[in-house]
Amino acid sequence: MSQVAETTAVELLRNPLTIRERCQELLALADAGRLTHFEIHRKHLDKVADYVLATIEDRYPDLDIPFHSRWRHFQAGGVDRWRELSAKYRSDSRESIARRRIDLVVTSVLLDAGAGDQWRYIEAGSGATYARSEGLALASLEMFSNGGFSSEPDNPLQTDALGLTSLQTQNLNRAFQIDTDNPLAGAAGRAALLRSLGKALSLQPDLFGRQCPRVGHLYDYFAKRSVDKQLPATEIFAAVLRGLAPIWPNRLLLGGENLGDVWRHSAIKRDDLSDGLVPFHKLSQWLCYSLVEPLEDAGLRVTELESLTGLPEYRNGGLFVDLGVLTLRQPELEDQVHDPGSELVVEWRALTLALLDELAGLIRSRLKLDAARLPLIRILEGGTWAAGRKVAAELRAGGGPPIVVSSDGTVF
Repeated sequence: MSQVAETTAVELLRNPLTIRERCQELLALADAGRLTHFEIHRKHLDKVADYVLATIEDRYPDLDIPFHSRWRHFQAGGVDRWRELSAKYRSDSRESIARRRIDLVVTSVLLDAGAGDQWRYIEAGSGATYARSEGLALASLEMFSNGGFSSEPDNPLQTDALGLTSLQTQNLNRAFQIDTDNPLAGAAGRAALLRSLGKALSLQPDLFGRQCPRVGHLYDYFAKRSVDKQLPATEIFAAVLRGLAPIWPNRLLLGGENLGDVWRHSAIKRDDLSDGLVPFHKLSQWLCYSLVEPLEDAGLRVTELESLTGLPEYRNGGLFVDLGVLTLRQPELEDQVHDPGSELVVEWRALTLALLDELAGLIRSRLKLDAARLPLIRILEGGTWAAGRKVAAELRAGGGPPIVVSSDGTVF
C-alpha cells in the first residue's frame, strides 16, 4: 500500500466521526443479535435514564452542571486545591496561568487510568483518604506542586521534557504512596508513559516549544490556531492525538504511526487500511474535555464540543451492564480478567459509546433541554460517570467494575 493510503487511514482513525460511526455499527449488530459477546436489552434503557436523572437531581438539583473534567477531581471533598495552590501566582498573566494549568492537567489525566480496588491515597494536609480517580488526581497534584515533573527547581509548577524523561519509577511510587500493602494497578506503566511523554515533547516543537519543551506551550499553539478567540474542539483533539501519538505502549502501528487507543474487531469490514479497526481515543478525549476550562479562563472560547464522544470506560460501561441493558452471552466470562484488546472489551466499549449518545437524547427529552443547554460533557459529569460509580458500589464490595479489564495504566 502507498504512503498516501497509510496517511489517509491514520487520519480516518483519528476522526471523531469515525469513532461514532464504527461504534454505532457494532451497536446495530447488537440490535440484530449478531455480536459474539454481548446481547442488548433496550427495554432497560429507560431504567438507566431514570437512574442517571435521579443522580443528576441529587448532585445538581438546579441543573447547573459543570464540565466533566479532571478539575472536578481536584475539588474532591469540596476543597478547590488548584485555587489554593495557584494563589501565589495571581499576579501572573492569564496566559502564564493557563500554561501551568495545562502542565498539570495533561500529566494528571495521563495518570488517570483505573487504580484497582486496593489502592488508597492519604492526603497530607487533611489526613483524608481517597481512592480511584480522586486519589490519583490528588496524588498527581501533590507531585506536580512539589516540582515532580519540572527540571527547574526555581519553577516547580511546570511539566517539561527533561523533568519527565528523568522521572524515576520509585519517585512516582513514593508520591503515590505505593507499596506491597497499597498496590496501584499499572504503576510501572504510568511512570513509563510519562517518560515517553517527555521524549514526545521534543519531537513536536510547534506544539510544545523549542526552548525547554513543555506541555503548557500547547496554550500558545491553540491561541495561534483560534479565530476571533474561538477554537473548535476538533482542533484540540487533533493536536492531542498528534502530540501524544508516540507515547502509547504496545499499540498498533500503521505507516510508522502509533494508532493509540485503536483496537481490532472482526465485524468491522472496510476496503482500506482501516479494515477491522475501531478507534476510541478515550484518554485523549478525557484530556480534551479537561483542557476546556484552562483555555476558556484564558480568554479562548471552545466550540463544537458535541463533536467529541462519550468516554468508553468502566464507569460508563458498567452503568449499562449493571442496569441490564448489556449482558454477556457467556455469563461465566464476568469471572475472568480480560485484555483491553479482546473483542469482548472492544464490543463493551463500542456499545457504551454509542449508547451514551442515545441516553443523552433521552435525558434531554425528559428535561426539555437541547444539546446547546445540556451538552454531553455535562451529562457525563452530572451524570453517567457518577451513576456508574454509584450502582457499582451498590452491587459489589469495593465498587469495582462488572467486567474486569487488565490495566497497563493507559486505557481505562
